[in-house]
Amino acid sequence: MKTSLLAGLALGLLMAGATAGSAQAQIKIGLAAPLTGNSAAFGAQLKNGTVQAVEDINKAGGIKGQKLELSIGDDASDPKQGVSVANKFASEGVKMVVGDFNSGVSIPSSEAYLDAGIIQVTPGSTALKFTERGNWNTFRTCGRDDQQGAVAGDYLAAQFKGKKVAFVHDKTPYGKGLVDETLKAFRAKGGKEILIEGINPGEKDYSALVSKLKQANTDAIYFGGYYTEAGLVIRQMRDQGLKAPLVGGDGVVDKELVAIAGPSAEGTLTTFPPDARKNPNAKAAIAAFKAKNIEPEGYTLYAYAAVQVLAKAIEATGSTDGKKLADYLHQGKPTTTVIGDIAYDKKGDITRPDYVMYVWKKNAAGTVDYTGNELAQ
Repeated sequence: MKTSLLAGLALGLLMAGATAGSAQAQIKIGLAAPLTGNSAAFGAQLKNGTVQAVEDINKAGGIKGQKLELSIGDDASDPKQGVSVANKFASEGVKMVVGDFNSGVSIPSSEAYLDAGIIQVTPGSTALKFTERGNWNTFRTCGRDDQQGAVAGDYLAAQFKGKKVAFVHDKTPYGKGLVDETLKAFRAKGGKEILIEGINPGEKDYSALVSKLKQANTDAIYFGGYYTEAGLVIRQMRDQGLKAPLVGGDGVVDKELVAIAGPSAEGTLTTFPPDARKNPNAKAAIAAFKAKNIEPEGYTLYAYAAVQVLAKAIEATGSTDGKKLADYLHQGKPTTTVIGDIAYDKKGDITRPDYVMYVWKKNAAGTVDYTGNELAQ
């Protein structure tokens, strides 16, 4: 009887250990993105990319036999909501996070992640401040506003030399930061702006701004902000007979720009990294997206790459501890991803930043798009 009891106890302990082992075989990863609000199209890109990367890694056996378990939080492009999502993830035991998208959300949420020991990789926050504060936990798979602004400023100075260029931003950390950096490069090349204006995101009527731009005989407008407001400004400029092109940054790069601006979107210029869909490393991932009728545009593959970066760090360190993962990434060892090899400096910025200028024009199907329309620099 005693032997049977001991055998049963041993079996029970073994089963308990197996259950605990199974529970440990899940690595909790979070996605924080604007699934609602005025950046929801970008939130969809981040969700598509992250979900597909997690699926593909798990299908291939996970990381050292452990599967990724994804939690998704909607920050609604709101800083307070972003911090709430961060606190929720921390309470759930999430070890690492892809997100947020908006710099104005990523910056405050990163402080909450820092307190919780969570590493954060943003696919789309370009504000300098995100990685300039000395926090160990902040990384990105995209470039920065100063790199993007340099390309835009140089382009404006060369292409609109002696012309009247206006600068408009949406007062967000991203939009204003991008205008500031573009202005630096523009002025350094001899450019002189005719006016700088701030708008309130979420408004529908920008006729007062358009009137001011018309009165100043503006030849080009540089816009720091997102596709929602950019589309409205473009449409209202054309409605009032102002034909000056709008030049914007990566926050404008989504097909929703055309849905809002209509045919008037043609001729818009935007800075964005070289099209990741052309990268040979992305071939299998793109096939998986296509099978779901998803076009991996914009930041979709940048979110996918963020998961790959985190997976490689776990594989290399054998740990899910945020600080250990960050220490590994800060070493600058390259990770092969769908957007190319990524290596980090001590701040958490990628060491191969690159932006090009695109022009939006009609493709063979008659749809206005930026795809394949990279301008020679």
